[in-house]
Amino acid sequence: MRRGTIAAVVALTAALMLSGCGSSSLNDTGQHKSTVTSSVNKAAAAMVPKAIKDKGTLVVGSDASYAPSEFLAGDGTTVEGFDVDLFNAVAKTLGLKATYQNAKFGSIISGVNSGKFDIGVSSFSIDADREKSATMVSYFSAGTLWAVASGNPKKIDPTKPCGIRVAVQSSTTQSLDQLPPLVKACQKAGKPTHVDSYDQQNQATAAVVSGKDDAMLADSPVIAYAVKQSKGKLEAVGSIFASAPYGYVLPKSETDFGKAIVAALKVLQSNGEYEKILKSWGVEQGAISDFVVNPPATS
Repeated sequence: MRRGTIAAVVALTAALMLSGCGSSSLNDTGQHKSTVTSSVNKAAAAMVPKAIKDKGTLVVGSDASYAPSEFLAGDGTTVEGFDVDLFNAVAKTLGLKATYQNAKFGSIISGVNSGKFDIGVSSFSIDADREKSATMVSYFSAGTLWAVASGNPKKIDPTKPCGIRVAVQSSTTQSLDQLPPLVKACQKAGKPTHVDSYDQQNQATAAVVSGKDDAMLADSPVIAYAVKQSKGKLEAVGSIFASAPYGYVLPKSETDFGKAIVAALKVLQSNGEYEKILKSWGVEQGAISDFVVNPPATS
């Protein structure tokens, strides 16, 4: 920002690569066949706090508009996605069941803290602000990616994204952390960037397909899936940046349950089910080898 127009935006783009993501695409019309085959692991199940074990079924808050992570199946009610399959496997390993409630992304953490949900499973990137109010357990890694209409008719360069209309889902890292400094830099450069925020990612995707917005910014697996589902109407541009871990969201006091979830993830990794589930959704590039309760996070 201190060295002229182009240098400022390039420097800002580099800065964006230090931050992380949140909650897609044109919704799938079919229903994915689940590959979950896990069974109870006694050692991991023994780590589950008694109150949770007695409850038996976890109420999961999830924004079902973020394919392939979590979205509504063709029946319009069933929540599916790789997040769903993976957490179902975690729950089974711990001797628990999971039931999913569709919710706005920005309401899930407060819903977990109020007791409305037992856990949030909705592609939450782990960051310092979220860890101040919740316990988070890392299970996947994703970055941020740009998408535009096929053929890139506006010739948008992700390293110089000024003077365009950008679609984004509200309350995501892209919306809260990545776009505001970009908007500020473009304003200073004399080429204002307009941001349209949507409650659901599929609304942002539709805005780009229709031409209402010029580009969108979202998590890398979401962009990849949106491009695939668009049947040639969208394409990704630029490279993935700002890679960060996704985390399950638990109440701040539930670190012991977080440790049980880590144990379950390690079981699924060792028996191959973790990788199998990710591969079935084409997101195996986001697999991680270590699962941690409240890992160090960027601010």
